[in-house]
Amino acid sequence: MTTIETIDKTAITVELPEAFDERWSRLPGIQVEGRRITIDPAEYFFRFESHTWLVADWDLVKAQLLDMDETTESAVEQLALDFIKAHGQSTPDAARVVTTAYEVYAYLFRDEHLAGLGLPQVTAEHLRILREAATLMALNKVELDGRISNVGPCWFFPAATSVVFDLDEETGGLLDEVYHGGWFNEHRRIESIKAHAALGGRLVHGCQSVPDQSGGVVAPYGASMATFRDDLAAFKAGWIKQVYAHRVSPAA
Repeated sequence: MTTIETIDKTAITVELPEAFDERWSRLPGIQVEGRRITIDPAEYFFRFESHTWLVADWDLVKAQLLDMDETTESAVEQLALDFIKAHGQSTPDAARVVTTAYEVYAYLFRDEHLAGLGLPQVTAEHLRILREAATLMALNKVELDGRISNVGPCWFFPAATSVVFDLDEETGGLLDEVYHGGWFNEHRRIESIKAHAALGGRLVHGCQSVPDQSGGVVAPYGASMATFRDDLAAFKAGWIKQVYAHRVSPAA
């Protein structure tokens, strides 16, 4: 069992059901060897102040939450919050967080959605990129008071995917909007709210659209969005620049 003491000093290692693109190793502090991912917290994170995360068992989410319907008395957000209160567990095991996140995003960005997305330029390969980046983003964290305690390069989705997958700005921006747009319809947004209960909160964003590139994070219900906005504004420009510095080739 990983402990709070060791997670700050040792590498985070996780083996996932599918292999990730080995080009993730272009970013500092992360090595990908097939299905095995190793992260050195000291190198990978810009800020790493919290060594616990809130998660819920994905199988339980599938069995008890995904098929629940909201009512006039209980909106989908309330269903998710009640589920987290009942089943959420604080864990210092970063590998468990990443494994849970992989299951969440394998579900949210599954290939069967392509036919109904209404964006023919989005491909199955793009969904794989979304799954991988979002899985790693789960290690980011926002506290209830709104302070951003953990920040890694995947906070800045277009920048990170530009480095890893050599995406041009237009494609990176498109995928960023698919990531935080809930597939641009209410059905997908509801699906996202339920699924993110496994990661202890809801997906929130510091930006209104692609041009601002302020990224997103799964934040606990009740977190101060005003503090979140101000904290993000204070550091984002410098850290985005650091991510882009690892580009192997200039974006088209």
